[in-house]
Amino acid sequence: MKTSRSTTRHPDHVDHHRAQHLSLETRQIITEDGVASVLVNDSESPLGWLARRKGRDGRSMISPHQFIAGEKLRADFTRGNMAPCMTANWAAPTGGRPRGAGSNPGEMTDIMMTSRQRVSQALDACGPEFSGVLMDVCCFLRGLEDVERERNWPARSAKVVLQLALDRLARHYGFASEVRGQASKVRTWLAEDAAFES
Repeated sequence: MKTSRSTTRHPDHVDHHRAQHLSLETRQIITEDGVASVLVNDSESPLGWLARRKGRDGRSMISPHQFIAGEKLRADFTRGNMAPCMTANWAAPTGGRPRGAGSNPGEMTDIMMTSRQRVSQALDACGPEFSGVLMDVCCFLRGLEDVERERNWPARSAKVVLQLALDRLARHYGFASEVRGQASKVRTWLAEDAAFES
C-alpha cells in the first residue's frame, strides 16, 4: 500500500498565518469510497515525527506500513467520536441532558458506530500488551517519553514496543511489510516417528 506525499505550504482552506506554523502535507489514502486526498498536519502526530526521523541505519524510525496502520486507527478513533470531551457544551440547555452527536447511543451515526467497531476489533487483534500504547500514541497523540514516564518504562523502550504494536496492527489491517531474504525450504515439521492416518 502506497501513499503519495507532497509538501503544501499554504493551502486555500487553511489560514495563511496558521499554515506557516504547521507541517502540512497532502496524502492519498484509501477509504471505503476509493482514493481520497487528505491534508495532514504531521507536527501533531507522534507517528508523523517518527516516520520523518531517521535512525542510525539511515532508515525511518517507523516504516510506511506501520505509519499507515497507526493513522488508520487514529482516523477510525476520530470518526467514532471516541475522544473525551474537554470543553463545555454551550448548546445544551441548563439543567438538561447534553446534546450533540454521540451523546446518546440512539443519536450515533452509522459512520460513528462502524468506526468504533473497527477500533475495538483492531485493539482486540493487537491484544492487551499493545493496545494501550497504540491508544496513547496513535489516538491520544502522546509522545514516547511521556508514555515511558507514565508506565515507568526504561528510556527509549517505548519506540520498540510501539514498532511491535504497529506491526501487529498493520497485519490486522492486511498491510504487508516488504519481505527480504530467501524462502526457507521446510518440508515438514513432523517428528520422525509420526505417522499419517488414512
